[in-house]
Amino acid sequence: MTQANNPLHGLKFADLLTDLVEHYGWEELGQRIDIRCFNHDPSIKSSLRFLRKTLWAREKVEYLYLKMNKLPLPARKPRDDHYQASDKSLRAASNRANNSSRVDSSSSDTSDSSDDSRQANENIWGR
Repeated sequence: MTQANNPLHGLKFADLLTDLVEHYGWEELGQRIDIRCFNHDPSIKSSLRFLRKTLWAREKVEYLYLKMNKLPLPARKPRDDHYQASDKSLRAASNRANNSSRVDSSSSDTSDSSDDSRQANENIWGR
């Protein structure tokens, strides 16, 4: 049985959303998960339509439902559909790291102020 450990198995998404709305209300639901279908003219029908098409929003709603009912939370898994926005930011970060390593190796005479700013950036960005 492939769905044995899935606490959402057998639960209709409309029922899940209805339970969340009854428990939190539209206003608080919109504050907890900031998506337009909860904040502007909310309805079950429009929310279901959006959430069925938008995987990231659906995952947030399912996570909130599991948390609300104190059910086991899913483990974070890497996504293989290349949908993550972090892919682009990871490429940009690696490009910046490559560019900064070229700059560091080309400029051997750095001043104290640049060392201070580099140390501050290391504290902020964790390098």
